[in-house]
Amino acid sequence: MSSLQELVENRAGLLGAAVDTLQVITSDWQILADLSFSDLLMFCRNPDTWELTVIAQMRPYTAQTVHHEDLVGRTFAADHRPTVSRAFEQRRIIRDGDTDWSSGVPVREEAIPIPYDGDIIAVVTREANLSTVRSPSRLELTYLQVADELSQMLAEGAFPFPGEDPERELAPRVGDGLLRIDPDGMVVYASPNAISAYRRLGVLDNVVGRNLAAYDLDDEAVLEALADGEPLESEVEARGAVVLRRLVPLTRQHEVLGGLMLVREVTELRRHERLLMYKDATIREIHHRVKNNLQTVASLLRLQSRRLTSDEARDALAESVRRISSIALVHETLSQDSRQRISFDKVAQRLIDMLAVSLTGPDHPVHMGLEGTAGELPAEVATPLALVVSELLQNAVEHAFPDRGGQITVVLERRTASLHLDVLDDGVGVSESWTLTRDANLGLQIAATLVESELGGTLEVCRNEPGTRCSLVLPLPR
Repeated sequence: MSSLQELVENRAGLLGAAVDTLQVITSDWQILADLSFSDLLMFCRNPDTWELTVIAQMRPYTAQTVHHEDLVGRTFAADHRPTVSRAFEQRRIIRDGDTDWSSGVPVREEAIPIPYDGDIIAVVTREANLSTVRSPSRLELTYLQVADELSQMLAEGAFPFPGEDPERELAPRVGDGLLRIDPDGMVVYASPNAISAYRRLGVLDNVVGRNLAAYDLDDEAVLEALADGEPLESEVEARGAVVLRRLVPLTRQHEVLGGLMLVREVTELRRHERLLMYKDATIREIHHRVKNNLQTVASLLRLQSRRLTSDEARDALAESVRRISSIALVHETLSQDSRQRISFDKVAQRLIDMLAVSLTGPDHPVHMGLEGTAGELPAEVATPLALVVSELLQNAVEHAFPDRGGQITVVLERRTASLHLDVLDDGVGVSESWTLTRDANLGLQIAATLVESELGGTLEVCRNEPGTRCSLVLPLPR
């Protein structure tokens, strides 16, 4: 299915800010669908043929849908959707008095023109299923009244409000709770869910007929935003309850007619978030302490190595220190991020920098570099992989350049379901008869064991003119 931007560009020739305007509307038009008990369709028009194309669709949570199939991308001749065509031509809201039976159910249609820069760039239709109509309750009448006011604001270009964040996963919806307030902040109507939310905050008296200033915990900000005709999102907490509120000012020709306050109680959600934050902080602290403990062990091994007289023993302890430092580096990274995922590119670069200092020098000038990207990896993959990279780099430095310097390059390639890692050097290379299973030293044996048993991957070592190539392939979750 084509995106809204592709449909608008291809079918109506609209570009840039005009497309952005339509995308902002579709990011916040669920509230209009719910208040209207209606399906919403957005149409653009071909400037040459006047054909109408559905570029977006929204179904209500508060009523049965009219269109069970997806109409996005469907094109209609101008005379097949006369209400939409009239809204484009007359540049005003068109309400048809006749009921439409073309979909098999009685549908009342209203077409709302969308203005931009002196032109009508789209039309939104409200299509209500009349087969379920009954005597409306006070709540439904309030919904429909507010829906009419929002429709007029949409036709004036006053809704949605500029600058609001379109990504509101927790934003209260119409069914969560609703207050209808007048321009002075007096509550005209409150839905049962809204009353329950305020009672959780400690407001036990009836809120209808009272001003927000008498009981709301953030009344000054709300009343100020209402007077200015500006939207407001806020969160209040009292008596252990947490309530999200969203104020939508209702205006007509820049005059404030009142406001719609959507409220949602999120007490349990916030409690779980706090528990997760505590858990994340605990995990980060554990990683920090593990890193410190590993660094302490490495320091003790360094002190021990100074007391040894055997070069072989000192070299063995130095290798152990480097392995411990590689693991500590991963835990240090995890202590800074609560997601238990690591940007392995940063870990690999820090490993290269650390080993370049400890393994190379003026008398052994080996340069190390990093190419490509591995992206983010889970901690259970990053920890053994860091140790593998450390072993491969250390092995290359020690065995590829016995009497000269050279270049070692770590190449990372992230694919859809696997990670490919190569360690290339331009050293002497392995012999033609060399095999990993028979001739590998301790470092390569450790690397092969980690790759196969911990990571479920494969490790190959082969001659690569010039030098040697160590190729690692790891399966990753898609």
